[in-house]
Amino acid sequence: MTPRRRRLAIPFRLTVVLCVVAGIVLTALGPATVTGLLPYFTIQSNVAVGVFAGYAAWRAWQGRPEPPSALKGAVTLYITITGTVYHLVLANPASPFAMVQPDRAPGEWWGNQFLHTVVPLLAVADWALFDRRGRLRPRYAAWWLAFPIAYLAFALVRGLVVHRYPYPFLDVRQLGYGGVGFSALFFAVTFWLLGLLFVGVDRALARRGRDVPAEPAPAPVAAPEGSAAGR
Repeated sequence: MTPRRRRLAIPFRLTVVLCVVAGIVLTALGPATVTGLLPYFTIQSNVAVGVFAGYAAWRAWQGRPEPPSALKGAVTLYITITGTVYHLVLANPASPFAMVQPDRAPGEWWGNQFLHTVVPLLAVADWALFDRRGRLRPRYAAWWLAFPIAYLAFALVRGLVVHRYPYPFLDVRQLGYGGVGFSALFFAVTFWLLGLLFVGVDRALARRGRDVPAEPAPAPVAAPEGSAAGR
């Protein structure tokens, strides 16, 4: 990363951290507590983005290389999943898994927007603007599914204990294990394709960077006539 981009990346990433903290704190002002929010993929992905952004800002401040691109791609994918699922599935009245959106106080409303809209957009922008290009591989899209699959197992086991499920498409009481399995398979394929999209965009940006012609070196300044004789 060039010094100029590094100077831009540091405040940008600190802004991401602040938005994550603000989103969680403002959301906790509503009926849910911080501990009650932790089982949600939304909170876990936002915390991952906040920690990663803080770590990346620290490395940029120290002049050290960027964190591994595969790890950053994973974190960016997870927060993209959060924003996409919320807007297209949970908050979309046309979705079969739409959740009733409660009347939120202004603070809680802003917290919800930070977590589901602002932070995902900032994280994708950080990945597009400041990440090293050409380092992602198609196999990463499959590796990145490890966390969503682990979250699925966590949500199902937790549901057996507390008899509550964080999202309608994971609710065994309503869908049964067959229905949840079908939903999980659909989302897994979708997330895998989304991961491949990140890989494809990364490669396209890498090619574009190689195609940009380098700036020509400045022509040497001719020495004034007679300067050589005067030496």
